[in-house]
Amino acid sequence: MALGGRPIPIEFGMVFPGGAYAAGGIEMVRDFDRSSGDRVVQQNDKHTGLPLWVVEVIDADPEARQRTVKVKIAAQVQPVLPPPVAGSPFIAIEFDGLTVMPYPDSSRCQGGGKDKCGARQAYSLKATGVRAPSRGIGRPVPEHTKDAA
Repeated sequence: MALGGRPIPIEFGMVFPGGAYAAGGIEMVRDFDRSSGDRVVQQNDKHTGLPLWVVEVIDADPEARQRTVKVKIAAQVQPVLPPPVAGSPFIAIEFDGLTVMPYPDSSRCQGGGKDKCGARQAYSLKATGVRAPSRGIGRPVPEHTKDAA
């Protein structure tokens, strides 16, 4: 593989063309292999060594196959969500340094027979930061205003 299992940089708008909203707060990613009992160890990014954080995101694209996704953020300190826009119950966000990592999801495979495997191509999303949208959330322009300019 030419990329050698490295994340692929991608523009925010390619992944979230309708924008994205935080569905909760930003939390640390637990390293289940290194944690034990009451001793919780935070997972580090394999490529940068930075601590990993995660936020659940609502995809505002009406044609999205998955309405919510989790995006991991590699950062030395816990990222902070921007404040919500006045009157909105949701926090609109964008990600800096967004990457996508494809992987085979074999969780649907059952038994030893590979001929009955329902594996599919999946992907994980990772970013280097989170911020308020730079130009508002992308919404379709109403038909009656398209020619008004």
